[in-house]
Amino acid sequence: MELRAAEVALWLLPGVGVSMAVPVRMTLTGKSFVGGKMDIPMAANLSASSRVVQDMHGCPRLSTGRCHVVLLHSWANLPHRMLPLIMSKFLDSTLQKALRGLLCPAMDVVLDLVNAKFATMMYTIPIGNAGMLRYALLNAPVVREAFIQLELKAILCSRDGEEVAQPSVLPPLTSLPPKREAATQLILAASFLSAELSIMQAFFGLNITNGMVLGLLPLVTTMLGALIPEISSMLPPSQPVVIEMRETQPPLVTITPEKSTVHLFSTAEFWASSPGSAPGSLFVLDVHSELGVRFAVAEERLQFSLTLHRCCR
Repeated sequence: MELRAAEVALWLLPGVGVSMAVPVRMTLTGKSFVGGKMDIPMAANLSASSRVVQDMHGCPRLSTGRCHVVLLHSWANLPHRMLPLIMSKFLDSTLQKALRGLLCPAMDVVLDLVNAKFATMMYTIPIGNAGMLRYALLNAPVVREAFIQLELKAILCSRDGEEVAQPSVLPPLTSLPPKREAATQLILAASFLSAELSIMQAFFGLNITNGMVLGLLPLVTTMLGALIPEISSMLPPSQPVVIEMRETQPPLVTITPEKSTVHLFSTAEFWASSPGSAPGSLFVLDVHSELGVRFAVAEERLQFSLTLHRCCR
């Protein structure tokens, strides 16, 4: 049997699922009853539909629906006198029955491949060493004229396995960017991004030493006195300073049409030490940092870069 590649026409059935039509061109090759080789080229149309449902694991799934095959025409490389009309009709009837059993199971294989792709959406995704993320359908899939809408619940867990609380009610989607052709759009709430950053809160802590940040003034007590005259008399002279940054509240992400911002809330404890002595704490500041966010997608992963806009105490 020789089966030639065909174009697949696919369209959505609002409120139902997916429908497809496949023109099939194939040739059956065998041995003729009069001897020699016999070819039976044929053309058929295969149409099938499937419903988009939610399975017991909360995953979208295409379920097998109707499958129908219509034989358009067939012919055998035999003289007409050797294949009378009644035999030709019998051949078409037999091929019609055989094609359904041959082609419809192939559509089931295609659906299984698509469902396997759907299943990968629900796999657990590690977020570095900070925790894990997985998705589950919040409601049944909605099939519209131009796209399939999936409302997902994002489940975030810390590295200890504890689920991170998120708002149970999200604001309605009043305005969305225009849908692009042949593209998947994933819409994330700012509250979800805040929750994801919250499980990485411990990783935002760092100790800033002299020369660590380009463009930063030398970290010595004399520099601190010049910046904060009120405490200059309390500071020991010309000693190296270490700034210990520790987050005190979960990060907050805000998104507006004009900009996206990450707010970090931390303490900055300033330490100084003289040669041969243990570091001593000078003072502690409460710091609110505002960082501008630029989002990008690379290899199906959301990435963002941060730029410090403002830092206040």
